[in-house]
Amino acid sequence: MYGIQLIWHGHACFEIKASINVFIDPFFRGNPKAKILPEDVEAHLILVTHGHFDHLGDTIEIAHRTGCKVIAVHELAQYLKSQNVTAEGMNIGGRMNVNGMSVVMTDANHSSSVSHAGLSLYAGRAAGFIVQMNGCSIYHAGDTGLFADMQLIEDIYKPDVALLPIGGRYTMDPEDAARAVALIRPKIAIPMHYNTFDVIAQDPLDFMNKVMGSCETKVLIMNTGDVLDL
Repeated sequence: MYGIQLIWHGHACFEIKASINVFIDPFFRGNPKAKILPEDVEAHLILVTHGHFDHLGDTIEIAHRTGCKVIAVHELAQYLKSQNVTAEGMNIGGRMNVNGMSVVMTDANHSSSVSHAGLSLYAGRAAGFIVQMNGCSIYHAGDTGLFADMQLIEDIYKPDVALLPIGGRYTMDPEDAARAVALIRPKIAIPMHYNTFDVIAQDPLDFMNKVMGSCETKVLIMNTGDVLDL
């Protein structure tokens, strides 16, 4: 055991609890799957994969209240700084070390923008993250389509857990997400970014069944608020 708890808050929002509390894509207000509100969140660090409303979510509100640091791609970090958030930028392939935890920014095939004052502002590239702590490696793919270089995630980082979108239309669907698992080969694959809205309705069992036929990875279907002890 690595002394880590992984909690799903619906959509693409995950909480990693260890020596510090880390939130990835903290989307609570407006998230019909979320069971808590932004004011319930105690965060030491927030990782944001891209600027879309359902991923940037409540980052600014939480950061203002808690004073936590936010890590995002450079352009999005600059926007957050303009909103009086303590933010640090990085880019694809970069690594940062925070409180004994390693954060690597990975590629994601998606778009990114921020809605501000009625405009859609460029927010840099969309990304994923590799979070490594206590000997455990967790891959959050962000919003992405399937791409062949996912093989490098397995080669370099050997994730224990992969958090993969399966909703389709804006990201991979269950079939492509299963192909991603075959490339990444994590010990555990957890589907995310589905059934939050009608447009991304999917049956996670479709994903599970497709993975079972392709590799030895265990698929864990989580409910909102479920805790995985690692």
